[in-house]
Amino acid sequence: MKIINNPSITAWSSLCERATINADTLAKGVQEIMQSVQTSGDVALRSFTEKFDGVSIKSLQVSEEEIQQAIGAVQQNLKEAIQLAKNNIEVFHQSQISSITKVSTTKGVTCWRKSVAIDKVGLYIPGGSAPLFSTILMLGIPAKIAGCKEIVLCTPPNKDGSIDPAILYTAALVGVTKIFKVGGAQAIAGMTFGTETIPQVYKILGPGNQYVTKAKEFAQQKGVAIDMPAGPSEVLVIADESSIPEFVAADLLSQAEHGTDSQAVLVVTKEVLAESVVKEVEAQLEVLPRKELAKKALDNSYIVVLPTVEDCIAFSNKYAPEHLIIASDNAINFVDTITNAGSVFLGNYSCESAGDYASGTNHTLPTNGYAKNYSGVSLDSFVKKITFQEVTKTGIQKIGKAIELMAEAEGLEAHKNAVTLRLNQIENV
Repeated sequence: MKIINNPSITAWSSLCERATINADTLAKGVQEIMQSVQTSGDVALRSFTEKFDGVSIKSLQVSEEEIQQAIGAVQQNLKEAIQLAKNNIEVFHQSQISSITKVSTTKGVTCWRKSVAIDKVGLYIPGGSAPLFSTILMLGIPAKIAGCKEIVLCTPPNKDGSIDPAILYTAALVGVTKIFKVGGAQAIAGMTFGTETIPQVYKILGPGNQYVTKAKEFAQQKGVAIDMPAGPSEVLVIADESSIPEFVAADLLSQAEHGTDSQAVLVVTKEVLAESVVKEVEAQLEVLPRKELAKKALDNSYIVVLPTVEDCIAFSNKYAPEHLIIASDNAINFVDTITNAGSVFLGNYSCESAGDYASGTNHTLPTNGYAKNYSGVSLDSFVKKITFQEVTKTGIQKIGKAIELMAEAEGLEAHKNAVTLRLNQIENV
């Protein structure tokens, strides 16, 4: 990892830029996939699965028999670990259930807001070299708590046409209603338009590569909501004299092993600390099974040395990381200064892995700087808020004149008349 010493503030913007695929090439390729699936349905899905995943799929939907076989194939100790994580995630997301509060804005006028589940949601779960069954917990649990009636899951198949048993086990555990062997932009297209097999959904959630992210953007244009623009994963670690270099190195590598397009950034107050972390990274890297992937990710990563922790926080707010780790004994003192981050990990023992798996917070988070204006997935991601109002005779008398005047000023006579008729009726009773 290259070390950048005290860069000027004017250089921060360029440092915070993420590497991306050529935008025009990406958009064109994804658009072709979306249009093909819209036109040809399952035929297109099978064709793209053979092209991109190298496997010919007869039945796109996972059968009940396959699910039961997967449940039996998962080791008991892993089942227990998944159950522990499920319990914690449930506790955290159940705490987000909001009660209905009725408010009297004026005498005779009552307003309130109610959360109602989105009927049909689609979950995208990356597969391949790292089958992210943990993401099923992060998406399926709040979907179930919210009360979504139909929970559809798409994930790419393995080379033999199967789905990783842990994915199927976890999907069954959280109550996913249908599972399909489809990945990439074509999976997003399937859930956007619906095919002979895959149902059309109202909202698509889940992380993916830049092709998946671009497909989700196209889905929005077709009237299907998405959770957020979420692409390659990233972490920014802030370290000071109280940090433990081997812990910091492990956190950077746990991010780097996600894939070659992941990014790990370290911001430190002393160059000597940066050098210590680099040595630890090099030593720990050598024993990682995903060493080559992590190496390439580290080529896109870097270390910044700044004078104070306050400067480090300012840089982090500019970068707006998906994951922010403040590896300091004094981390809690900086909470109020953090304005842009997906999820924050405080102190030397709060590793990103905790949030990724079992602490209870959600790991589906905004990347690529979108933490400046997006939140991570929560219970709110699976509901829409409907407002209600009840206006009595007294209420319309209280606010009616104001409505008439405002409607008339906007030239909307029918709006005014809707009130006038009611006021006249009350006066004539």
